[in-house]
Amino acid sequence: MSAGTPLEQAFIDDCPYGPDALLMDRVLEIDRDGSRVVASMPVHDELPLTKSQRVHPVRHPRHVNGGLMLHMTGMLGFLHAWYVFDLRHAEGWIGYGAKIHEARFLALATPGAPLLLKGWTTRARRGDTNIVARYRFEFTQADKVVYEGDQTAMWMKVKS
Repeated sequence: MSAGTPLEQAFIDDCPYGPDALLMDRVLEIDRDGSRVVASMPVHDELPLTKSQRVHPVRHPRHVNGGLMLHMTGMLGFLHAWYVFDLRHAEGWIGYGAKIHEARFLALATPGAPLLLKGWTTRARRGDTNIVARYRFEFTQADKVVYEGDQTAMWMKVKS
């Protein structure tokens, strides 16, 4: 896959979340050997939860909600599973977050520059019908780290 490509329609169609929940707009890097993916996410006033904030310019500026950041780790995990692990929801594969080992919100991500979402596995154990993977996440906005995470996910192939 070349850098900076829109999300593939096949990925969008296979994802267990609808397009409005993916929130990523471009795939910037797929490194199968390094088990790493990078995508971009536009940041604007109309993001879920962001649009509902009661904004104060000093005490509570508009920003990407922390819960939405955690949701994006899941979306990036699906992107990783699809492109690196070759898992397809249509073939019975589904993934769930199992444990958040660490979640660090280092700065507010505010409307404007897109988020650069990076995710990679630090460990993975694969069986015939399941994968347990430990992920690291780093989200940046304009070269400033806004989120770091360390999470475990479980991928399972379920029978119809």
